[in-house]
Amino acid sequence: MKKITILYMAGILLGSMSACTQDFEDINTNPNVVEKPNANYVFSKSQLDGLNNNYFFTNVLECGGMLQHYATYKEASGVGDKYLSNEVYFSAYFNQVYPTAINEIEIVIDAVKNNPEDSNKLNIARIWKAYLYHRVTDLYGDIPYTEAAKANTSQIFLPKYDKQEFIYKDLLKELDEAALALDPAKPTFGKADLIYDGDVAKWKKFSYSLMLRLGLRLSKVDGNLAKTWVTKAIAGGVILNGNDNAIMKYTDGPNDFNKNPAGFDARKQDFTQGSFGKTNVEGGKLSKTFIDFLQTTADPRINVYSGVWEGTVQNNNAAIQKGFPNGLKIAPTPVEQATFSEPNQATVFKFDAPLVIISNVETHLYLAEAAARGWYTGETAQNLYENGVKASFLNMGIYGSSYAIADATPYLTANPFNAAGSLEDKLNQINTQIWVALFVDEQEVYANWRRTGYPVLTPVNFPGNVTNGTIPRRLKYPTSEYSVNSVKLAAAIEQQGEDNFTTKMWWDK
Repeated sequence: MKKITILYMAGILLGSMSACTQDFEDINTNPNVVEKPNANYVFSKSQLDGLNNNYFFTNVLECGGMLQHYATYKEASGVGDKYLSNEVYFSAYFNQVYPTAINEIEIVIDAVKNNPEDSNKLNIARIWKAYLYHRVTDLYGDIPYTEAAKANTSQIFLPKYDKQEFIYKDLLKELDEAALALDPAKPTFGKADLIYDGDVAKWKKFSYSLMLRLGLRLSKVDGNLAKTWVTKAIAGGVILNGNDNAIMKYTDGPNDFNKNPAGFDARKQDFTQGSFGKTNVEGGKLSKTFIDFLQTTADPRINVYSGVWEGTVQNNNAAIQKGFPNGLKIAPTPVEQATFSEPNQATVFKFDAPLVIISNVETHLYLAEAAARGWYTGETAQNLYENGVKASFLNMGIYGSSYAIADATPYLTANPFNAAGSLEDKLNQINTQIWVALFVDEQEVYANWRRTGYPVLTPVNFPGNVTNGTIPRRLKYPTSEYSVNSVKLAAAIEQQGEDNFTTKMWWDK
């Protein structure tokens, strides 16, 4: 009887197991998981995440402070202003970009790479991927590249760090191949492309403009290679018309990710509105170096860039703008603090302000440098420089038609291009103009300064700084990498040099 009972129970269990296995797949399938990602949606997300990455920490406190666009009297947040080490700030960009924008663009590429009809989506994604990676490597040097974002597809959880030389050469190759493969007869991302609405011709110009930027980045480490890629970019066709500018448009809501990250992140973290601006949380102001330069050159962009709070309104009159000196630890009285200039919240820090990614301002000025070096003979360096300034003045109109500066003649007459000067004289003038014209894109300004050394800035020597009073050359790797990916990180440090702020990366040597 006992034996029969056991057999009976076993039969019931087997029957139950058989019944369970019939519905096993349905029962254990998460209805909230998307097995095949929507490439259009993920591409939009990568664009948003790629630009909305710790703007305040990276662009304002680190890069903008080091390049003396910004200043603060506070110590903890004076990491770039005073050359201090604070892991929260120097690791932020690295820690956020990989799990978001880079991972997302890899998902897009995996989703479209095997469908010939999606070739435009694939190649636009390759171009955007190159943009994302050049921003990361320009901050840190050697970084995870070939094995990054491969946990899902290749089960690589601890990626190796590739040398920056390899990364740069591969990025240039990718830009070249992707631009050549774009086909106006095939479909694109359309409205899911938040920058160009899927316009293939404009993405092609974007690719060659980014190639021009990266090509010039090599001018110090390998002049011949730099010339090769600059020449190729020019032949391919860079952005010369404002209508082709790569601009991300934003709105003031309904969600925070719809807002311009420059304005939203910086105002949320520090630059409060109105009379409260005199007691900003992190003490942030525009730098005396920057404001003085704009005033000395009678630059009309000062009215667009800056303002001094008078109650709840910013006064943009050039005469009253006043920058805060870099490297000071002097807490002004609230009344005095309110007299210093801050970014204009009606323009560059407006929640629905457009964000310039690459424009005809940058390309004209880089072409001016190429002409000064003898790498481009299509126009004179002077004409290209002046066209870059004119484009910058006109592009102030992206913040509202009333901000466009139609006549650059008075400025160019008062600050003429030194056509008879030495190459260094010309490089100084051209790249100092980059420093002014690309305000808000502090990462690019910082990278270009490290390449050229212009504008000539006087470093600060704040007590306890970690660079011996020199402007940092890179950001340090996140502390988390030392525990999570220690072996691969150790190899990177061995090949690049000590993980500190003064170690020069490959293109900076």
